[in-house]
Amino acid sequence: MASEAEKTFHRFAAFGESSSSGTEMNNKNFSKLCKDCGIMDGKTVTSTDVDIVFSKVKAKNARTITFQQFKEAVKELGQKRFKGKSPDEVLENIYGLMEGKDPATTGATKATAVGAVDRLTDTSKYTGTHKERFDESGKGKGIAGREEMTDNTGYNFWMAFQGACIT
Repeated sequence: MASEAEKTFHRFAAFGESSSSGTEMNNKNFSKLCKDCGIMDGKTVTSTDVDIVFSKVKAKNARTITFQQFKEAVKELGQKRFKGKSPDEVLENIYGLMEGKDPATTGATKATAVGAVDRLTDTSKYTGTHKERFDESGKGKGIAGREEMTDNTGYNFWMAFQGACIT
């Protein structure tokens, strides 16, 4: 069980850190692990509890914790989360929550399509010269919709004028 917890620790430790080898975890990733794995439930274990425990187990001037320090922190949070259980049961339950978990990235950033965005992307509401920039389906015409394209076929006044001036 502990080896599975260690794998989860390394996945979360390396998450979002391009220079991290995954051997040490910062407070942000520790909080993410606690939230994503369900250790932090918002009632018995809050984000404040997680921050306090992280500060308690890390070395004095360090910003990260090792796996050994992580185990101490998880043990302390587990005592709070699973009150009335033996330390062995607590660790087993905590490791069970962590088993096979990866850092969640879904729903982190969502595209918005309300209000002004909806109105500005609806080409059927365009009027005047702006509506000439789109075809019937609403697809943009590109440069053909933005510039007046000249037709160089047929009689050209300027060429006739130049010819009159030369002779």
